[in-house]
Amino acid sequence: MAPSTQKALLLTKKYGDLVISEIAVPKPGSGEVLIKLKATSLNPVDWKIQKLGFFLEEFPAILGTDLAGDIEEVGEGVTDFRKGDKVFTQGQFINVNASFQEYALALASTLAKIPPNISYDEASTFPVAINVVYVGLYNVHPYGLGFTPPISASTRGIYAGTPLVVLGGATSVGQNAIQLAKISGFSPIITTASLKNTEHLQSIGATAVLDRSLSTTELTNQIAKITTAPIKAVFDTVSSDSTQQTGVDILASGGKLAVVLPPTAKVPQDKSLVHSLGLLRAPPNVGLLETFYHDLISDFIEKGWLKPNNIEVLPNGLAAIPSGLDKMQSDTFSKLKLVVHPDETP
Repeated sequence: MAPSTQKALLLTKKYGDLVISEIAVPKPGSGEVLIKLKATSLNPVDWKIQKLGFFLEEFPAILGTDLAGDIEEVGEGVTDFRKGDKVFTQGQFINVNASFQEYALALASTLAKIPPNISYDEASTFPVAINVVYVGLYNVHPYGLGFTPPISASTRGIYAGTPLVVLGGATSVGQNAIQLAKISGFSPIITTASLKNTEHLQSIGATAVLDRSLSTTELTNQIAKITTAPIKAVFDTVSSDSTQQTGVDILASGGKLAVVLPPTAKVPQDKSLVHSLGLLRAPPNVGLLETFYHDLISDFIEKGWLKPNNIEVLPNGLAAIPSGLDKMQSDTFSKLKLVVHPDETP
């Protein structure tokens, strides 16, 4: 049985400090489970909420939305899971559902079981990054690019000869974009990154890796050497002002760009832009992502079609998160997810 209280990392106020506090352990309601967290990974949105003061208005708040752990209790009506199951999911920016704490609630319909070939740490690298890609590629316009999701053998590998450009392939989102694109059969899969990451990105499915420092003109010329097919789809995992504009500019007429941050690019009438919001419970995403978690993602991982990010585990549990977020803000690393173990908090 879960204890009555737990340790949690609280954002005390807008732009405030992150402070470890004792709070109550919530009880699962109908259709919910209580998860004892074994791992949570950090995402750029976490430091942006703290330092830039956007998105949240009620405090104290708990951040963190990548979680993996063991089911501690199941609520009424939950039949697919039982106490002790190893699971992972995307949390929400609702205190009882967030991941910078020792216990969190989740809807059973949004859980996936951790397959035997990966660890809690590795499982915690998936949810946020892969959700934004899955929504961006497979949700209908204007929520995504509208491609057919790879939910069965008949819908996998169907985009042979259709190129996809992924800007920022070494990011967590970029690596997942490359891997899902490979499952769907896109070819060629062209990505931009630091060239030191070429071997790794090709190993997970990239056809070609181009230097991220190329100008738009140079990038367009290099792409033309790889494929003569028109570029009708670009996924911008960086989504800075400059990369968004590059994404638009390299599209052929009729092409679509997916971005993961608020749109800033100037888009001509013959092209379009979609902003992928990979939130598990956003109404346009619910059916798409529940199917992905319930039926697909664990199998894709177990088959080796989806590989987790490289990880660095930070010691001292929740106490390590503030320095980890500072490290993320400095943007001094790529191809890596920072992970903490909440149950190791001093």
